[in-house]
Order: sequence, then C-alpha cells, then structure tokens
Amino acid sequence: MPTRTTTGKPGHPGEIALDFEAARLADPKAIKGDEGALDLLEMAFSAFVGRQVRDGFGLMRRTVEEDHTLFLTLSGAMTPAGLHQSCVIPLIERGLVSCLTTTGANLYHDAHRVIGHQIREVDPDAGDIAYREARIIRIYDLGFHEDTLLDTDRLFSWFLQRPEFQRTMTTPELHYLLGKCMAELEDQLGITQPSLLSTCYRYGVPIFVGAVQDGSIFLNVVKLRRLLGDDFKLQIDIADDVFEMAALQHLARQRWSGDAAVWILGGGVPKNYTLQGEPTLEQILGVPARGFDIDLQFCVDPVDNGALSSCPAGEGHTWGKVSADAVATGSQYVHCDLTAVFPFLTSALFSLPASRREPRRLYDHREEAVAALQAAVDENRAELQETLEFDPAGES
Repeated sequence: MPTRTTTGKPGHPGEIALDFEAARLADPKAIKGDEGALDLLEMAFSAFVGRQVRDGFGLMRRTVEEDHTLFLTLSGAMTPAGLHQSCVIPLIERGLVSCLTTTGANLYHDAHRVIGHQIREVDPDAGDIAYREARIIRIYDLGFHEDTLLDTDRLFSWFLQRPEFQRTMTTPELHYLLGKCMAELEDQLGITQPSLLSTCYRYGVPIFVGAVQDGSIFLNVVKLRRLLGDDFKLQIDIADDVFEMAALQHLARQRWSGDAAVWILGGGVPKNYTLQGEPTLEQILGVPARGFDIDLQFCVDPVDNGALSSCPAGEGHTWGKVSADAVATGSQYVHCDLTAVFPFLTSALFSLPASRREPRRLYDHREEAVAALQAAVDENRAELQETLEFDPAGES
C-alpha cells in the first residue's frame, strides 16, 4: 500500500533508513503463461507506472473489502470505446458502484447501439476532410455515420416530450427517468446488452452530470424549448443538484461502513463535481466532512501544470476534498491510458470474494439524504447567516 509524507519535506536520514529496510522488495517472478490478472499484479508490477497500477489495485481492493461507498467518475467519451460494457456496468451489477458522475456525451453515445447503429474502428490518420465528405464522425480511432447522431437526437427528443419530464428536476432525476425510458425500449427491442442509463436505473445508481448543458441530450432540450415554448417545462435546478451530491456524500458517512471512496476514471468536470461535495459540506454549509477516505485516479495528464484533471489527492486535501489519511495511505494517481489498464484491474478485482455486495441504491435514498443535510444546515443557520455579510474594509 502506498505511503507518503504530507509535508513534502525530506525525512530524517535515520527514519529513511528504517523505512528503506522495511520496504517491499522489488523481486518480480518469472511469468509462465498460466497466471491470472491478480497473480500478475502480485508478482510482476514492482516499478514505475506498473507499480502505480499495482498500488491502484490495492486501493480498489480496499474499497470493496472495507465496504466503502463508492463514487465513480467517468469523463470523456468512454461509452463509444465500450469501457462501460466491459467494466462499469459489471461493477454496477455487482453492487460496487453507488453513485456515478459522468459527461452527457457518455450517456448520449451509449444510446447509438441500442437503436441499431454501429461504432467501428477507423484509421485516425485517414483524413478528416474525407471523413466529413463521407459523413463519418470520428472520435480518435472510432467512427460512426452522421445518421447515428440524427437518429439519437430523435430518440431523446421523443423521450423528453413525455409528461413526466415536464417539471424542474436535478440531473439524477433526469437521468433516472431517461434510464426508465431506455429500459422500456430495450425490453421492447429485445436488447441483451443494456445501456449505462438503463443499468443505473435498474440498480438505483444516481447519475450526476456536472455540465449537463455541454452535451447533445441537452441540445435537444434547447430544441424542444424553442419549438414547444411554454408547453415544454423541463428545467434543471443546478443549486439543488449540487446540494444533492453533498447530501449523498453526507449520507454515506452516516450509513453502511461510514467510509467513502472515489475512483476517478479520467478527470475533467466529473472529477471536480464529485470531489467538491466535501468542501460544499464543510466550508459552505458548515457541516463536518473529512473528505474521501480513498482517492484513486487513472489519467494521462501530467501532474505539473495546475490542471484540475491531473491534480493529485494531496492538492485536493488542501481544499478539503480528500482526508489526511487518504493522502498518507489511501491515494494513488495512475499515470496511464485508462482504456489500457482498467479492464485488467477489473478482471483482477472480480476474482476477489468481496467483489459482490447488495446494491446501496443511493437513488432511493435521495429524499432521506437531502432532508438529513437540510436539518444539519438548519442547525447551523445562525452561524451561516453571518457568512452573508461582507465588510469591504476587512473589519470583523
């Protein structure tokens, strides 16, 4: 398990010598060809990114064996690449993922296969002008026809006109309803490989999208608003959305093991939208929060440019997002391409007896969580009221 100082200062020579003598030996074993993923992690990953991968798996193992409530973030366009089918959906079906924060793109592009469209491997160097003339949309080395987008827009426009969408709601409510619609469609079409939306609906996993307007599902909301006017009443309450995320993290401290882990697949808005629930509790609402107990991230970005996507857990700790214990022994930044590493680690994880549990169904606990956090805020109302005042002269 990784151990590191939180000060960033060199240790005392005597302490370093003792730590060195107690450190794990770098002594890989010969690979014979009959090893499983778990065997390889134990015998062959002792240095550099390989060691990051091994230590990252150690945190995945701790998450399930110590029964942490798991908040998963998924950035980019990973559903076209199929990472949801190979890894994320199986993690949900085993009850391990309790809350998902992702991009609108992942949910939108996931619907292509449900309605009969195909995504193919393409040559990223074949020429984008030629691809455009052929009406082929490219996501690096994946491609699909432009009609795929047009038909998917029709699908979500059809869903969003239903009566149950004609109100103000949060993104988990929006995606729960879309998941229900998708589940019904999949049953009607006889789909055997479910979508991420329908899986989260079936397993009670709330889906947050921190930049919901930055995705094609919401572009169809824009269209419907302009075409239908006041008859189309769907709105997203962003303030309630942020409060709901904080409330679910607060609930995770009161229920089950009382510990919470975050696995960050990529970076971007899903990463920060999830992590900011902790400072929202402590700094904004005055409700005690220690930060996530485990912080595990897989990302290709270098940790040297101030970008949020690549900031390590220690930096997050200065914001109150990650606990001090997590920084010391419960965090790992794995500098890699997620698609090359995470399926291997998921396979290793599923070989463990603890890798299956009853789903927490956090979506079903939303109202309870929001009410509990509101009660905690009400207790602090007098103190919070003082934060509404500001003295430009800096006098208290």
